[in-house]
Amino acid sequence: MTTHAPQQAPFDGKAFARGLGTQPGVYRMYGKDDAVLYVGKARALKNRVGSYFNATPKATRTMAMLAQVVRMEVTVTRTDAEALLLENQLIKSLQPRYNVLLRDDKSYPYVLLTQEPWPRLAFHRGPRALAGRYFGPYPSAAAVRETLNSMHKLFKLRSCEDSVFRNRSRPCLQYQIGRCSAPCVGLAPARDYADAVRRASLFLDGRSEELGNELTGAMEAASQRLDFEEAARLRDLVTTIRKLQARQYVDGQAADLDVLAVAMQGASACVLLLAFRDGRNLGTRAFFPKTNGAPPEEVLSAFVSQYYGEQPPPREIVLDRDVPDRELIEVALWETAGRKITLKCNVRGERAGYVDLVKRNAELTLATELASHAAQSARAEALREMFSLAEAPKRIECFDISHTMGEATVASQVVFDENGAVRSQYRRYNITGIEPGDDYAAMHQALERRFRRAVEEDGILPDVLLIDGGKGQLAQANAVLKDLGVSSVYVVGVAKGEERRPGHETLILPDGRELRPGPESPALQLVQQVRDEAHRFAITGHRGKRQKARSTSRLEDIPGIGPRRRASLLKHFGGLGGLKQAGAEEIARVEGINLALAERIYATLHGLPMPAAGTMEAGRD
Repeated sequence: MTTHAPQQAPFDGKAFARGLGTQPGVYRMYGKDDAVLYVGKARALKNRVGSYFNATPKATRTMAMLAQVVRMEVTVTRTDAEALLLENQLIKSLQPRYNVLLRDDKSYPYVLLTQEPWPRLAFHRGPRALAGRYFGPYPSAAAVRETLNSMHKLFKLRSCEDSVFRNRSRPCLQYQIGRCSAPCVGLAPARDYADAVRRASLFLDGRSEELGNELTGAMEAASQRLDFEEAARLRDLVTTIRKLQARQYVDGQAADLDVLAVAMQGASACVLLLAFRDGRNLGTRAFFPKTNGAPPEEVLSAFVSQYYGEQPPPREIVLDRDVPDRELIEVALWETAGRKITLKCNVRGERAGYVDLVKRNAELTLATELASHAAQSARAEALREMFSLAEAPKRIECFDISHTMGEATVASQVVFDENGAVRSQYRRYNITGIEPGDDYAAMHQALERRFRRAVEEDGILPDVLLIDGGKGQLAQANAVLKDLGVSSVYVVGVAKGEERRPGHETLILPDGRELRPGPESPALQLVQQVRDEAHRFAITGHRGKRQKARSTSRLEDIPGIGPRRRASLLKHFGGLGGLKQAGAEEIARVEGINLALAERIYATLHGLPMPAAGTMEAGRD
């Protein structure tokens, strides 16, 4: 007799919705095997969830999603703002199939004003780990540099790194061309520099009108006390700021707004953002979210929720179309930002002109992106034909080794898919335990670490593996894969061409054949693109490791030198460079350092034999 497992009862969405309250919150839809299908927010959970299961006609995409739902979960929040934040966090972590997904981008550029006795004004990109204020994000690096150019001219704040600042003995070129007040050598009084920092903050905060009024008052005060030189300086500063304001107003106001438009072709979308801060046009930035077939208004709604869930919103966000849950998003952003945020559509006047401009640029940008994607697909197809593969490779990896005379050896792994580089999956491997300069051993170690983990954890394997090197490097790759029992990867060596000329590389195939496709080959162009990216990534990692090794204090290797003594030494001499220039007697003047320990420090820093142990013993700190 054959038995059948009981079929699971279909999910009763109406009954589930009836059991919910009218509080704000987040709901999650699950399919088979607990796969998350969709995450959404709601001002009133009962109404929102119930709307999915009423008799109102729905889009094909929504019906397909609902047909897969086997259960739902909800999380009640206190406010709409909490629901928005939680939705963004869950979308980012769960990557639901039917949500619009804004690709995670950690590369937003900022202007950084550090928090230290003599603050530095600089370009910043990446994690916000340094103490200070971060102004932005800006749409592009060019916008940040343009802002910094104006700021240094106006306020003359330093831009140099702390290691340079601490060791200057005379003013640098920035002082000579009028872009820094040289606080490093005491030419800027502390009070004046603090005033410049405060005024720079006002300007970057978009309070240039307040700043202009303050400077005008200071100019008049200087004139009354007959300090005409200071009055003239302040007058020039006010004039420059007023000029910036005059040429950058929007509709006669110093606007703080973003203009957003979405363009779509099929399932591909481009959201273009044009930013104004304090009336200054900061330029545009394009985003290409994963739409999962959502209509344009849902794509734009999801973008606004996710983007401004992580980035500070301006006071006004102008959209090229109305979006679902516009009022809910508006209230949530208002609560999150602590000030009124307005989402507008159907605008008039100058703003309508900006909307039209952004729409046209979004369409052009999307067309360019799709053309680039088509070219990438054509190169992948050419690669398939050249290597006689069954289908075009969906994942290509390339490994490269970088070092300087065996120092700081680093291996890089870059990944490309059908859309190009997948930077989130790049990896670097610090190579240890080999003879310096042994590239074969370095490649063997990197590949063994990468593929052993993939085999043990049933991870993703590439369709094509490119090895930057000749037959020796290729042999290492083949040996690693054979030892691990990996046979599905097509391995190709990429040997440099004659005189290292690009386009003349030799491709060494798994069967030993050598190909020289030539610079006109689309397949070789793809190989070059991947190989060059691996080379760039390896070089960057190697230089960083080498610099860290050279700048890391060798004091760590000296017995008796702990963190506190090391910090005291570096602070006393202004860094490792100053310490190296000091004699043992001078080092011994630092608190906590006796002469015996000072002699050991001097010997270590200068590569001298360690002095014999004396009668003076250094204790641990």
